Amino acid sequence: MLKNAKSFLLLLIEDNPGDVRLTQEAFKEIKQNISLEVVMDGVDALKYLRKEEPFTDKILPDLILLDLNLPKMDGREVIREIKADPYLRQIPIVVLTTSNARQDIINSYSLYANCFINKPVDFDQFFTIIQKIVDFWLLTAELPSLPASMNNNPHFYQSIS
Repeated sequence: MLKNAKSFLLLLIEDNPGDVRLTQEAFKEIKQNISLEVVMDGVDALKYLRKEEPFTDKILPDLILLDLNLPKMDGREVIREIKADPYLRQIPIVVLTTSNARQDIINSYSLYANCFINKPVDFDQFFTIIQKIVDFWLLTAELPSLPASMNNNPHFYQSIS
């Protein structure tokens, strides 16, 4: 169990149902106080984070796990949009992708992703990666607290426009 009773919310942005299931299974195995929300494309990811329909009642995540190769809007554009938003840019983004292309690594960091991890295909290796993400990002690092007004107000973005 976590050092303290704090719970965490992670947003997984992943279009591959097999990878979603693998990630969900890995988090179940870890047995921590972590909720995992899933969106399947970049457009829904931004709607979720901006609390737009149909995600107006969602809580902002403590951490984002992002695949790069997504339909509708790819992960690079998602990073660009999040990091350009003064209300969302403080949410850490871990790029978790099957790509190991040098240019994807360089581009992700140049867009201010916080971490780039090549997703292993073996479950045991994948589980180890997820455990290390939890150990570092949730148990070791201090994450920023988002303003309560952002989570308590489903129309936060409409009220600041």
